[in-house]
Parts: sequence; C-alpha cells; structure tokens
Amino acid sequence: MYKLISVLLLSLTAFNVVAETPEEKGLAIAIEADKRNSGWVDSTIDLQMILRNAQGQESKRQIRLRSLEIDGDGDKSLSIFDTPRDVKGTAFLSFTHPVKADDQWLYLPALKRVKRISSSNKSGPFMGSEFAFEDLSSQEVAKYKYKWLRDEMVDGKEAFVSEAYPQYKHSGYKKVVIWLDKTIYMPVKIEFYDRKDSLLKTLTNKEYKSYLDQYWRADRQNMVNHQSKKSTELIWSSYKFKTGLTGRDFDKNSLKRAR
Repeated sequence: MYKLISVLLLSLTAFNVVAETPEEKGLAIAIEADKRNSGWVDSTIDLQMILRNAQGQESKRQIRLRSLEIDGDGDKSLSIFDTPRDVKGTAFLSFTHPVKADDQWLYLPALKRVKRISSSNKSGPFMGSEFAFEDLSSQEVAKYKYKWLRDEMVDGKEAFVSEAYPQYKHSGYKKVVIWLDKTIYMPVKIEFYDRKDSLLKTLTNKEYKSYLDQYWRADRQNMVNHQSKKSTELIWSSYKFKTGLTGRDFDKNSLKRAR
C-alpha cells in the first residue's frame, strides 16, 4: 500500500510540474509570439491613415514610419506625416520600454517645437485617430500580465484567446482580449476594455503577408470605437527591413529634421 501511494504521489507531482495554469499558458503564448517577431533589426513602411466619423465621413493622412529594434529594451519608432497640408511635417517619436514609462515626443511644425507626451496622457487619442498613444508602442511582454481563456476559430483560423492586463501606470485600459493566430502567432483581433471594464474599441488585423520568410505583417488594420462610433483604418505598404537605420535616426533632433 505504501509503495502504491508513493507511486501515485510521484505521478501527481510530475503532472503538476507539466500542467500549466491559465496564467502560465497566457504568458508562454506571449513569450513565443515575441520570440517569433524578434530579429528584424529595422524597418521602413508607408502608411495611409483613414479617419471616419460617426456619420462615415472620411479624412486621409499619409505617413512614413521608421522603426528600430533595440536589444534589451523596447523598439524605437518615428512617424512622419506627409499629407494633408495642415499636418505635413508633424513627427512622432516613441521609445518603448518593457517596464518603465515609454518616452514619447511630438513635433508640431506650426509651433516649431517638440512636445513631450507625459505618461498621464498616453491614453489620449493620437492625432485625432481612434488609436491612443499607448497603442503605438511596441507591445513588450513585461508590460502585461496574461491569462489564457480558450482556443476558438476566428475568420476561419484557429486562435488562442488570452486576456492581458496592463502593468504600467496611466493606461486607459483595464484589460485587452487578444485573438492570436495559432499558425503565425500574430493578433487577428484585439478588444480594448476601458477602466470601467466596458468594451471601448476593437482592432481587426487582415491580409497578413510574410517578409524575410519569417516576419508577418498585416496590410490592413481597422480600429472601431464602440462608444464614439468613430473608426480609424490603417493601410500598410512598401515594407522594407534591415535598411541600415541607427540610433541617430531616432534622437530628438530627428524630429525637426524629419522630411
């Protein structure tokens, strides 16, 4: 009897070692997604932003985006507005960090000055769009705590469904729910819940393509604000990777000289 109990205890112990809690599985999924999207070094992309109001009226903006991967830290990115005329020359610089507050600056050509975005304003809208400043940061794993909820089909694809809870101050969200494609480990849908835990926005990512035989990027993203009935669509094109960008291309002076 003692021998049988010992065998059973050893079996249960072994099971507990390999069994994952929903929190452990959620974190493991996030780590794997981050691992698969590492090593692209730098990129340049063209972007069209389409703003739609509650009545469906549109305004369009043309943007160039440069990004730089940083070992041991979050990514750096620089967004430069080319059109329309009233925002031409506006530039947005973001340094993402895994744990501490991100550093973000906005250059406004009409004022000819660089404005730092304070941590308390990260939940505010970016240039009148339905994307908040915090949505534009690279989503570092350590910024959130995770919980796997279930697996389900979305748009004909098998996906992990997990909750992520922001761990940084001044987030506008209580949680986000992420549908992650099981094959490419990229999000196909994200729901954003406000601080009152009400559904605020939904982001859908479509038309994924592979670059460098490894990195998947969506050609279209659509952010719908369920409370204001406004939306913002992003159309991405002309992806280029490993173009030779350096840290100097992302210092604060680069905002003023961005062309």
